[in-house]
Amino acid sequence: MDYSIAVQPTPNPNALKFVLNVPLKSTDSAVFKTIDAAKGVPLAAAILNVPQVSEVYFSGRFLTVTQSGIGNWDELEGLIKTAIQMHIADHNPDFDLSADKVGGTIPLTGELAKINAILDSTIRPALQRDGGDLEVISLEGDVLTISYQGACGCCPHAAMGTLYAIQNILQDQYRPGIQVQLG
Repeated sequence: MDYSIAVQPTPNPNALKFVLNVPLKSTDSAVFKTIDAAKGVPLAAAILNVPQVSEVYFSGRFLTVTQSGIGNWDELEGLIKTAIQMHIADHNPDFDLSADKVGGTIPLTGELAKINAILDSTIRPALQRDGGDLEVISLEGDVLTISYQGACGCCPHAAMGTLYAIQNILQDQYRPGIQVQLG
């Protein structure tokens, strides 16, 4: 099979989105920040081995690569494409890292299910178009803690504007007093 790779910019100057014509992650998403975390996913490990690459985020048919901020995208883009081409034929999009997560994932029941449904319909599509996403970490009283993933992880827009947008939407559609913070 021929593989195509389209590269798209993101609002984060330190992240690029690589869109392929084959699935990279069948369900959910995955974030890799270290070679050790990428064990069992050779494609992620190969990209993390590229100098200045600090994170790889897999979702559906795209992956987002974040660099340290001192790398040259013209050089890095070619190295990342080469890593993808060398490993895509053997890549398994059904990889599951849930056993490796400390504490597992948050069950999507009750209040968290309501919050995630709102985020799924309002916020996540825009974040994913830009090569990122968010994960709900906890809900304690009226404080929701989230973590950004992919291009959103170190994006200056995510830290302020997007965080306030998430909070405003949840205050409007979920509960007026809810506060959203980064974890």
